[in-house]
Amino acid sequence: MSRNTFPIAVLLAILTLGVNLAAANAAAPDPAAVDKAFETLKTYDWGQDRSTLQALDAAVAATHGDAEARKSLETRLTAVLKSEAPRAAKDVVCRHLSLIGSAAAVPALAELLTDKDLSQLGRYALERMPDPAATAALRDALPKTDGLLKVGVINSLGVRRDADSTSALKALLDSSDQQVATAAIAALGAIGSAEAAAALGAVQKKGSDQLQAAVADARLCCAERMLAAGKKLEALAIYKALNTEDQPKHVRLAAVRGLLAAAGQ
Repeated sequence: MSRNTFPIAVLLAILTLGVNLAAANAAAPDPAAVDKAFETLKTYDWGQDRSTLQALDAAVAATHGDAEARKSLETRLTAVLKSEAPRAAKDVVCRHLSLIGSAAAVPALAELLTDKDLSQLGRYALERMPDPAATAALRDALPKTDGLLKVGVINSLGVRRDADSTSALKALLDSSDQQVATAAIAALGAIGSAEAAAALGAVQKKGSDQLQAAVADARLCCAERMLAAGKKLEALAIYKALNTEDQPKHVRLAAVRGLLAAAGQ
């Protein structure tokens, strides 16, 4: 056997040991430790000793592949959101629900979206949950919020690339709140659909210079998504529209690059 040859049997043994160790580490923690963690959450605040809460980390990991255990833990975590637990405790809960939350946790998370202190926590979890109910909750919160809370919800819809929100976002392009309008522009760019691109094209020459810069960037995002989806003609139309003398140099350069990419160069 040469010096550089590593026995396959040894490698397999190491890999198997790693898998077994991972499984052992993900074993369900002591129920008493989990109960103590939930008790800690009742008064937990940032800066306090977090060691007790590590049982929750282990509990979340241990629910992998165990639907019943996951549902039970999700129910307990959701109950904390409905309690008078401190914001720090609810932050811990939202981070865990972002990993194991289902449609069952969405109503409790949705209630946070209109709370100025908790909205960001709710959005953090909902953005990461694969269930469509999470997207619907964000969409439903759009008309119930204003100012920075609305901006946050808009950003989350952009992260989710929710095409069903296109009409609602389009209506916000003329908002007197420039932060809201700018967020809606970015979200439409992230969605990248033909409808979103058309809405952005309609406002290309309206509003402040700052708003127009945001529109151009969003239209470039739409074109990139279309190009990636094989919709070359739609992408080409956007790139050509942005390759004009009235656009900033960086936008024109990006448009030319897009035209070349669409042409396979």
